[in-house]
Amino acid sequence: MFDALVIGTGPAGLTMAAALCARGLSVQGLSPKPPTEPWVNTFGIWEDELDALGLTGLLSHRWPYSVSYFSQGEVNHQRTYGLLDKRKLQSYFLEDCQKHGVRWHQGHAATLDHHSHHSSVTTHEGDQFQARVVIDASGHQPVFVKRSLRKTTVAYQAAYGIVGRFTHPPIAQNQFVLMDYRSDHLTAADKAQDPPTFLYAMDLGNDVFFVEETSLAAAPPVGFDVLERRLHQRLQARGVEVVETHEVERCLFPMNLPMPDLRQPVIGFGGAASMVHPASGYMIGSLLRRSPDVADAIAMALVMGNPSPQTLARSAWKALWPQDQLRKYYLYRFGLEKLMRFEEARLHHFFETFFSLPQEQWTGFLANTLTTPELVQAMIHLFALAPNDVRWGLMKFAEREAPLLWRSITA
Repeated sequence: MFDALVIGTGPAGLTMAAALCARGLSVQGLSPKPPTEPWVNTFGIWEDELDALGLTGLLSHRWPYSVSYFSQGEVNHQRTYGLLDKRKLQSYFLEDCQKHGVRWHQGHAATLDHHSHHSSVTTHEGDQFQARVVIDASGHQPVFVKRSLRKTTVAYQAAYGIVGRFTHPPIAQNQFVLMDYRSDHLTAADKAQDPPTFLYAMDLGNDVFFVEETSLAAAPPVGFDVLERRLHQRLQARGVEVVETHEVERCLFPMNLPMPDLRQPVIGFGGAASMVHPASGYMIGSLLRRSPDVADAIAMALVMGNPSPQTLARSAWKALWPQDQLRKYYLYRFGLEKLMRFEEARLHHFFETFFSLPQEQWTGFLANTLTTPELVQAMIHLFALAPNDVRWGLMKFAEREAPLLWRSITA
């Protein structure tokens, strides 16, 4: 028997496994896929988030020239954005795990049984693993983690992107575009039929660009066919055609999954623990920042004696979702509900106001590094600066918003 079994070999699983074994715990992993299987999605992050962790060496690209476009034209964020090297990031954690003797098993987790001082996982293939604690990092539809029974209309961020070469540069050279919400290329009928979408784009060098049409959040999600069509409409309006397609990315993930049941004797991490930022869709930074806290809590609980899986999980859940994080989670979900109801013009005005906030406020908001009082202060500041249409939209309450605001107060 070993200390921890980590289920999943994505960024959440590898990050947590590395954090646990770095604290001297015996760790093994389980996943249907081998841990070396390449990750699919693109992972972007602001460089200063990695700099604070000493991990800027994991970036493949950096863009000091980072901008967005709304109704008033270009907004220069004056902040460097980076693209994580997926292979380097994966290898970084795998090598750390290998150094500490982590063994990865391939199989499909089927059942989980809890005993007085350990838990047992049995796979569909018939293998059984016993560990003091089980960490479920298997994604947004976890194999073991149970979520709150509160009914939630799940909103999804969806994106369709192309890495390739084009007849002309689709964005300025050496530029990163966080959000280009301009929609002159769409007809009134197009705009009325589907929610607003934006371009997320990068100059990857050597005349290669990544362009991605993105829906911030919608329920039901915007279809890939709509996003693909809108991307090509956007490019054609600029006189740009695709010459070579190197990769196609189709990305779909939930933004506002209900909070897991924090009383259960299995621990969640990553998408399984609803760690996606409800207002932005970012998660990688949170995985890197919060995994040490969870690992510390588990290691400390193990040192204290011979705890039950329930006791271990309680310590870990408390470290992952302390009261301050819970309050912010519901405030962010409250904000997301507002944004999903904004029409295009009001959305432009909102983001223009948001990025006019002091940089420490909007960066902390996107990274989820503000305390609850700081987050509330940023929201009040935004309301004070916003034009009247945004203020009115923020004051109007729809069905789901009041309960979320109440939970942010009572969490």
